[in-house]
Amino acid sequence: MRRLLALGAVSAFALGLVAIPGSGDILRPLATPGGWVGTWAAAPAAGVAGTDNGYPNFSIRNVVHSSVGGASVRVRLSNAFGAKPVTFGHVTVAVNAQANTPRAVAGSVRDLTFGGSATTTVPAGADVLSDPVSLRVPDDSDLLVTTYVPTPSGPVTYHPTALQTSFFTRDGDFAAEESGASFTEQTFVWHYVTGVDVRGSTASGSVATLGDSITDGVGSTAGADHRWPDFLADRLLAGIDAPSAGKSTSGGPRRLGVVNAGIGANRLLLDVPGSGAGRNALARLDHDVLSLGTVQTLIVLEGINDIQQDPHQTDPAQIIAAHRQIIAQAHARGLRVIGATLTPFKGWRVYDQTLENTRLAVNDFIRTSGAFDGVADFDAAIRDPQDPLRMLPAYDSGDHLHPGDAGYRAMAAAVNLAQL
Repeated sequence: MRRLLALGAVSAFALGLVAIPGSGDILRPLATPGGWVGTWAAAPAAGVAGTDNGYPNFSIRNVVHSSVGGASVRVRLSNAFGAKPVTFGHVTVAVNAQANTPRAVAGSVRDLTFGGSATTTVPAGADVLSDPVSLRVPDDSDLLVTTYVPTPSGPVTYHPTALQTSFFTRDGDFAAEESGASFTEQTFVWHYVTGVDVRGSTASGSVATLGDSITDGVGSTAGADHRWPDFLADRLLAGIDAPSAGKSTSGGPRRLGVVNAGIGANRLLLDVPGSGAGRNALARLDHDVLSLGTVQTLIVLEGINDIQQDPHQTDPAQIIAAHRQIIAQAHARGLRVIGATLTPFKGWRVYDQTLENTRLAVNDFIRTSGAFDGVADFDAAIRDPQDPLRMLPAYDSGDHLHPGDAGYRAMAAAVNLAQL
C-alpha cells in the first residue's frame, strides 16, 4: 500500500494487509500491486561531468545483477540529473550469457517499449518506466540493459560506483545485438538505468538498503557482487533464518528481493555539490526508496559521512533527528524500518575522539530508542573484540573505514531475516 489506511470496520485481511509485529499500526501488503518486485536498483547520483551534449549515437550495455527472478521484467531509466530532455531511441533487456562480457543468452534479447512506443523522450529531472516484457529472469543472475540515444541531450545521469564492468560503443544502435561484439569499450559506472522489477516471482516484495559507500560496496571485490546487500540477497534466497540459526528451515523467512540505494560519500544532512555523492539522504529518500512500490522494508545505514567528512557534524542530535524523519516518512508509506548501527572507523585518516563520541551516541540511539522496527547491529558484527572502536582486521578492506568482502558478509549475517 502507498500509505496507511483508516480501516474502520473493514478488516485488514480483506484488504490484503498484514500487521507488522512490534510496529504499532503499520500495515504491510501481503503481495505487491500487480505482482511486481524490485530485483535490482542503483540510486542516481549525478550527471557525468563533461557530458553537456549527452552521449549521442552511443549504445551502452549496462550489466546489472538480479536478486530474485521472475517471468517478466520492466526497467526504470532516469534523467534525474539531466538539464535537457533525453530521447531513448532503442532500449533492450537480456540475460547475460557470460560474466563480465556483453554477450546475451541466445534468444533472450527483448525490445522494451514505453506506452507502446519503441522510443521515449524523458524530460530533465524525470524517470520513465518501461512496459512489461516476457523474459525468464533467473535468481542471482546478470542482466543486460542496453540503451541507445540517437541525439544530443545533456548531462548523463549515472551511478558512479558500480563495481561492475559494463560496455558501450559510440557507433550507433546495437541494442539488439546478441553477441555483444560491437561493445568494444568498457565503463565502470551505470548510465541511465536505475531499476529492474520482475513479475511472476514467489517473492512478496523487496528490501531497500539506504546508505553511503559502505552500502554501495566500496572495498569489496569488483565484479563479484560482494556488497553487504548482495550477501543479504543470497541469505534470503537460501532461506536462512535468524543469524543464530545458520540453516534453512521450512518455515523460514519470507522471500524478498533486495534493491540497493547506497551512494558513495552520501550524507544524511548535507549535499556535496559536484562530488557524485548524490543528494542528501533525506532529499533523495522519496525518489530512491519510497516511490518504489515494491519496497516493504527499509534498512538505513547513514551518518558516518556526516561525522567524518568536512564539515564534521559532531552533534548527534542532528543525525538522530534525520533518522527519526526517515522513520516517519517510511512509516507513512507503510514500510518497516530497520536501523543499522554505524561501523567502526578508528584508524581512518580523520578519526579522533570527538568524532568517535558522536558515532557512539548515534549507535546508542539506534540500539536503545525503540524508534526503529528492528536493529541490525553492524558495529557489533565487525568490530575487533580486542579494540571495539576499530574494525576487526580480517574484515577491514585496509583503509579502516570500508569493510572488505568478509566484513560485508558478516554485516549481512547480522540482519535478522525475521525482522524483514
